[in-house]
Amino acid sequence: MNDVILTALISGLCVAVPSIVATVMSNSRHQGLIEYKIEQLEKKVDKHNGVIDRTYNLEFSVESLQEQVNNLSDRLKGAHL
Repeated sequence: MNDVILTALISGLCVAVPSIVATVMSNSRHQGLIEYKIEQLEKKVDKHNGVIDRTYNLEFSVESLQEQVNNLSDRLKGAHL
């Protein structure tokens, strides 16, 4: 093999190997951060879904109470006639 080619291969490896190692290390650190952020978002979504469920329950309760008030109002109107 030619000395120029051998020198180019060695210098290429000297640049590529540390670059690959640094990229892998960086990706693993970022992976932990991404997992943490996803976990936090999941908690927020769960909290939001709880609010939605409670809102539906409240709406149902309000409808029931409105029906009861209307029934009582109709009874009172009928009793006065």
